[in-house]
Amino acid sequence: MYLRYVFPAYRSVVQFSRFRMALLLVLLPFLFTVGCKKIEDALPPKQLDLKLVADNMVSPTTLVEAPDDSHRLFVVDQVGKIWIIDASGKKMTQPFLDISSKLVTLQTVYDERGLLGLAFHPNYKTNGKFYLFYNAPPPAGGPTEDAGNTGLEKRWSSTIRVSEFKVNPGNPDEGDINTERVILEEPHPQLNHNGGTIAFGPDGYLYISIGDGGNKNDIGPGHVEDWYKTNAGGNGQDIEKNLMGSILRINVNTSSNNRNYGIPRDNPFVGKRGRNEIFAYGFRNPYRFSFDMGGSRRLFAGDAGQNLYEEVDVVVNGGNYGWNVKEGTHCFNAADEEEELSSCPDKDIFGNTLIDPVIELRNLDNPKGGLINAVVGGYVYRGHDIPGLDGQYIFGGFSAEEDSPAGLLFVSKPQGGSGLWDFEKVKLKSFPNNLGQYVKGFGQDLSGEIYTLTTTSLGPQGTSGKVYKLVPAVDLSELSK
Repeated sequence: MYLRYVFPAYRSVVQFSRFRMALLLVLLPFLFTVGCKKIEDALPPKQLDLKLVADNMVSPTTLVEAPDDSHRLFVVDQVGKIWIIDASGKKMTQPFLDISSKLVTLQTVYDERGLLGLAFHPNYKTNGKFYLFYNAPPPAGGPTEDAGNTGLEKRWSSTIRVSEFKVNPGNPDEGDINTERVILEEPHPQLNHNGGTIAFGPDGYLYISIGDGGNKNDIGPGHVEDWYKTNAGGNGQDIEKNLMGSILRINVNTSSNNRNYGIPRDNPFVGKRGRNEIFAYGFRNPYRFSFDMGGSRRLFAGDAGQNLYEEVDVVVNGGNYGWNVKEGTHCFNAADEEEELSSCPDKDIFGNTLIDPVIELRNLDNPKGGLINAVVGGYVYRGHDIPGLDGQYIFGGFSAEEDSPAGLLFVSKPQGGSGLWDFEKVKLKSFPNNLGQYVKGFGQDLSGEIYTLTTTSLGPQGTSGKVYKLVPAVDLSELSK
């Protein structure tokens, strides 16, 4: 996800400080305008900060609130643990679930595999079901040439697995590892580009992102041939031989054809050429995606690029997002990833237009100058703490420096129609330059507030993992005293 490919890399209530008094005097005109405009409404939407919520994790990748009125936040740690932050904001001492024994062995220096996704069933309050996306040990055989100590052999890197679990009926703070029911599996050739987000859409179906298989340029062992002969390889453009390079959509409430899931009838390839599970395709590594909680409930996906461009897509049913024909809005060259092709097709052989991203950022390797080394998809803000931010998309960059933790947050106002959206760096009071941490993921609670998940370690090791909440830089409760 992050690398281009593996290893190239507390005042009295009465007493005010002078600062608070000065700030209050500045805000007084806003407090007494016609209609009694609230102090919150006077807050510039970009005056933001991050508030530490929880720490002492390894590599947190996502955060989800359980839909059971308990107001608990569940944090996924890549090494196989799920942590609970209770309604009081305290991280519980014991994990909700530990599936580390089920994972493929992770490399501590750098690895994109592990426990990557969590989704609660919409009826979790009554049925106790939740779903995980993780990398299990690989099946026998495989396409990847591994020249390790045992010599050259063909093997897979892992098995991508989506499984259903249930909560312990006697303890809501404990998941039952013995209730696992495997829903879907797909062998994966490399340790990178796993995708890893799972989420229930507004239609009640489960969406799953899977990367193109790893390596670079969508080429090499485990990458099949596709219709675009100019660029060798093509899991991103293939829709028949495997599920990689795609966002899938399945129905976990039914089963069919000896599978523990059903296929929505309006999936784009039902009754046509192509795998029925595929909802959209043409992705390199759609590591984090999310649904807007409001508006038209659009699906946003951050797709990590190769060497030149990073992108965010608005994903639609049947959409082809171009990889590896294109990287962002540019023609990609699999033979030389740092040299764009002068031209490329604008449609695939099925007649589907290659859909351009809505946000494009230059990668650090871009000769024209870059911002980040990998995009991390976020969420549309729908909370109440920062009114001026409503409806804007918050996303991140893994790091603004190639070899050290320097994550960034960005904001963009979604638009209609075609063309790229403007975006800007989020100005954070406590982090004026960058976070000094890698951005590993985001989360959103049921109130629409957004959280950022970070670590200072490139690989899944140590205890530097943290969860922050996006908050106003000005403490409104203090100002009202």
